[in-house]
Amino acid sequence: MSSNEYINTHEAFIFELDDVLYPEKDYLLQVYYLFAQFMEYTEQTDGAQMIHFMQDTYTRDGEAGLFAKTAVHFNLPEKYQSNYDLLHQNARLPLKLLLFGSVLSFMQEIIAAGKRLFLLTNGDPEMQLNKIKQLEWNGIEQHIAVYFTEEIAKGSTPQAIEVIVNFNSLNPEKVIFIGKHGQDAAKAFSKGINFLPIDKLLLL
Repeated sequence: MSSNEYINTHEAFIFELDDVLYPEKDYLLQVYYLFAQFMEYTEQTDGAQMIHFMQDTYTRDGEAGLFAKTAVHFNLPEKYQSNYDLLHQNARLPLKLLLFGSVLSFMQEIIAAGKRLFLLTNGDPEMQLNKIKQLEWNGIEQHIAVYFTEEIAKGSTPQAIEVIVNFNSLNPEKVIFIGKHGQDAAKAFSKGINFLPIDKLLLL
């Protein structure tokens, strides 16, 4: 199905945030850079080595437990866990976060067609809001209604979808949820709405 066909057959589009609108690593790697710079200033560690270690560890193992691994490798005091966590929440990034090009084009087409756009993001609302503020939206942000799963449905994506559909008087059959993987599809289908995997959208 082409992007026009999705737009013609749906009235509302609900997007997730991380790895759907933009690559989440673009946020995290800048957080690691800022943390390494902070450690270089406060603990006189080698900032370049720490950045390299954190990037490689993230690429290999993901985000989980990254501070603990870095702390062991560089002999950092545990007290810096709070600084690490705080940076995730409110870091001011050196570079703007950029939307996937095809996602930006798709959203612009949705707006041009007069259809409705929603952003539903899971996780810590403060951190997710920080990401949203540092995205380069190219002027489309005024057309997007933002919802935080933790705030409207205590972290339950299916319930959050239902809240959005009901609050905005949407027809579930005319709503499509754009997410990352099979679990997202199940969340959408459980509420009677369609699902578009981001991998497929990026290929349109």
